Amino acid sequence: MLEKITETFSDVFRTIAGKATISEKNVEDALERIKIALLEADVNVRVVRRFINGALEEAKGEKVLRSVSPGEQFVKIVYDRMVALLGDERQDLVLKGTDTQSVILLLGLQGSGKTTTAAKLAVHLKKKGRKVLLVACDLVRPAAVEQLTVLAGQAEVAIHREDTRDPVQVARNAMLRARREGFDTLIVDTAGRLQIDEPLMQELMRVRDAVQPVESLLVADAMTGQSAVDIARAFDERIGVTGVILTKFDSDTRGGAALSLKSITGKAIKFIGVSERLDGLEPFYPDRIANRILGMGDIVSLVEKAQQVYDQKEALELERKISQESFTLQDYLEQIQKVKKMGSVKSMLEMIPGLAGQIDEDQINLDEMKHEEAILLSMTKKERLNHLIIGPSRRSRIARGSGTSVAEVNRLLKKFEKSRTMMKKMVKNKGAMSKLFGGGA
Repeated sequence: MLEKITETFSDVFRTIAGKATISEKNVEDALERIKIALLEADVNVRVVRRFINGALEEAKGEKVLRSVSPGEQFVKIVYDRMVALLGDERQDLVLKGTDTQSVILLLGLQGSGKTTTAAKLAVHLKKKGRKVLLVACDLVRPAAVEQLTVLAGQAEVAIHREDTRDPVQVARNAMLRARREGFDTLIVDTAGRLQIDEPLMQELMRVRDAVQPVESLLVADAMTGQSAVDIARAFDERIGVTGVILTKFDSDTRGGAALSLKSITGKAIKFIGVSERLDGLEPFYPDRIANRILGMGDIVSLVEKAQQVYDQKEALELERKISQESFTLQDYLEQIQKVKKMGSVKSMLEMIPGLAGQIDEDQINLDEMKHEEAILLSMTKKERLNHLIIGPSRRSRIARGSGTSVAEVNRLLKKFEKSRTMMKKMVKNKGAMSKLFGGGA
């Protein structure tokens, strides 16, 4: 995620933060490197110019050059301007109360990920206590309605679909059904095209007028860079856009769309897609993304992810098992499965300060985790609860069942023994795990 630009910022900050004093030349050189990085990231030229000129003016002042820690002051200036560039503060959805209907209209070109995003947004709002109805108004793309139906089933939310070619009729009937059956939130998936054209805009305007949405969200592919800005501007002029959802943000190594959208269009990024899974939609926090871009990590988001899969009771029980050396391979398997729920290992490592921009995909052995899980699942529960009974014949059977070798089974068991010893040392800091995962005081 934004690897290229993060690497440059990290290098610049390491260079300038190590100086006891800095000169105007140091500042100019650092900002020149930042400017090149932003342009290479496909950030809008006007945005880059404003960013660099403002930072240069502020960084050349007495406050920085004569500061006790000029490097830190410089980093603070760049950070503040990056947050402002991304939108200052989190902009949430503006929805009505649950006693009436709130309609969210999803807009975007074909291939931007609208249909999948509709289901992801439904999952997000369902967790917030909303009763969601997905509305299938993309009657142009083949199998779009079927795709949304499958996703609705996976998300365990209701869907409204009709055998018709009129999206306005579908939208109106969905509104009637929502009132009748008590749905407080409708998410309307609309048709897209490979490019913006007049028939598309006319259709979207009719659907918009029929449902009177409280939110009209543009779904844009983060990897399209500045093109996403042009698309947002076009949809806003004709339909009216209240916010943006950037999909494929986890695959965006440049960041041009995220860094240009707010400044050029005035529209806030409200969510980012960070995986293909239905829980892979995250609220967009400008300050946290700025931290990631500048190589400072994002511990808050990492802890929030952890708290979604761990509760305080589980964390305390895990801590007790580790301290008493009763942590088993069954517990080890459960931890692997919980880590998988938190998202990709690479994205989690990038949230740790100092590691962002330093992670090489080749250095992360995801296959090892898969092999370990396969080995553990090939064991009986009795074996996972007492690894000491796993002798040579059992190891051979486990290796055959998991499609691995006896050597890999042996390696896992040795690693498990070392992990138990290491984790016992970690929990000597009483309550550390429960505070992190359970939010305890």
